[in-house]
Amino acid sequence: MHIDVVLAVVGGLGVIVAAISSTMRRLPLSEPLLGLVAGILLGPQLLDAVPITPVTEEHGLFHELARILLAVSVMAVALRYPIAALRRHRRALAVLLLVVMPAMAAISAGLGWAVAGLPLAAALLFGAAICPTDPVLASSVVTGEFAERDLPARDRQLLSLESGANDGLALPLVLAAIAVAGPLGAGAAVTESLGQVLGALAVGAILGAVGGAALRLGARHGATAHGPALLFTVVLALGILGVAGLLHVDGVLAVFVGGLALNLVGTGTGTGTGTGTGTGTGTGTERTAEVEIDEAVNRFAVLPLFVLLGAALPWQQWAQLGWAAPALVVTVLLLRRIPIVLLLRQPLHLPLPDAVYLGWFGPVGVSALLYLTLEAERLGVNETVLAAGTLVLAASTVAFGLTAAAGRALYVRARSNESRPREADVH
Repeated sequence: MHIDVVLAVVGGLGVIVAAISSTMRRLPLSEPLLGLVAGILLGPQLLDAVPITPVTEEHGLFHELARILLAVSVMAVALRYPIAALRRHRRALAVLLLVVMPAMAAISAGLGWAVAGLPLAAALLFGAAICPTDPVLASSVVTGEFAERDLPARDRQLLSLESGANDGLALPLVLAAIAVAGPLGAGAAVTESLGQVLGALAVGAILGAVGGAALRLGARHGATAHGPALLFTVVLALGILGVAGLLHVDGVLAVFVGGLALNLVGTGTGTGTGTGTGTGTGTGTERTAEVEIDEAVNRFAVLPLFVLLGAALPWQQWAQLGWAAPALVVTVLLLRRIPIVLLLRQPLHLPLPDAVYLGWFGPVGVSALLYLTLEAERLGVNETVLAAGTLVLAASTVAFGLTAAAGRALYVRARSNESRPREADVH
């Protein structure tokens, strides 16, 4: 692989993104989609400027890249909103994490078995890997001035917090699938799940609180101005990820919990709580310094991974899926999440337009890549599972990149029609 070519392409894409960033949210285009397309063009199938082997062979590299990008992303999510928002949404979040996420795993597994013809064990691996809502792709539809103007703060907060939390909490589902598919027994899967989750909660809470205390102390001496504090949160995310890896606990969950602890303890240092109220339609009051991390991840940090992923897509394995490939994409995108959110409108307290919007914009993305490659590391590469998973991931990146602006406009129109008095009511 020619790393200099990748660096040059990422730098060029960064310049393009910076130049059109003010209008990109109005276009059927997103930064992950831009990176993916560039990678496809430069990959072995076309220009061969980045002669990387398929992701089925480079799964270790993509696992580490996905882990790092998700760590920075979930840290940004944890810092974006005030802790009070988490408390306000705790019941809806519980429904999303404890009901919607397992249901998405089950439906996706069923579709993998029924549509793609995967064996049951492979279908379970596929379903568990793609069930988390991805914070990297989801953030592109809930951040920025247009999202804040058009979407209720509650919707944006729910989708953000769900995507931040379920990336780590999907691990028990993945371990359960690994237990079915491999030598890991049910008892060992339960023990490992509890150890990784509880360990992540402890590691994240302790290191996040220490980081928040350090920022408060530094603020007294002017050492945590906006720029240094911004970089500190990224460094802290990577540090928590590293400690979690050394202790063999869930690193992404540890970083998210660490971000929440930093948010809570670091209040008043310019690194923590934001000022959004969580009600109404979002007026820009949440756009604190933390949001810039989120938008920096969305606009620039995603580019290297998606360029490499585009170049390493397993086209040959996709072709072997035959007619099942497009059928799997369509059914997963339409049935994995939307029907569940619609059925749970009442406990989630969502009007119909909001349920449709949050049902559609719950993308498969980097988190799926993390778990697909984790399964490959634990069990050995199952090319069919990796092919099916990366196919849905790539299709999700394209679908949500193309529909973000139009979906937001349709949502605004639907809410406007819903609130407009009917003629019979007027008379």
